[in-house]
Amino acid sequence: MPSPDKSPRGTEKPLFVRLPAEAAELLNRAAFEGGASKRELVTEMINRYLAARPVGDDPLVAVGERDLRVGRHAFRPDPGVEVLTLEQAAALLQVEPGVVAELAEAGELPARKVGDEWRFSRSALLAWLGAI
Repeated sequence: MPSPDKSPRGTEKPLFVRLPAEAAELLNRAAFEGGASKRELVTEMINRYLAARPVGDDPLVAVGERDLRVGRHAFRPDPGVEVLTLEQAAALLQVEPGVVAELAEAGELPARKVGDEWRFSRSALLAWLGAI
């Protein structure tokens, strides 16, 4: 029986791809820090990608049969929402919501109060964070 990190002999095929330099560096770092091979990481990502889509949802991939069809797709990151709640801003900054509320009350963080609730611009928060 093959080990969990090895495919049975003869069932592997070479894959040669060109990645943007930043993506290649992230893959290298993930493999190093996670103690996994790049092959294992890419295989896991493909399996998760296929498992996350209902059958017939993707014109390039039929999930039930794992039948990859010839096609082209441009992957773009989700830009996310532009207007954030207090909790979303805290998650973006990776701090507790109370910290964000205190900074907003003190005028140190770009925010607007709408009624009784704080709202934050994602781009303004990222610009503020980058200016530190």
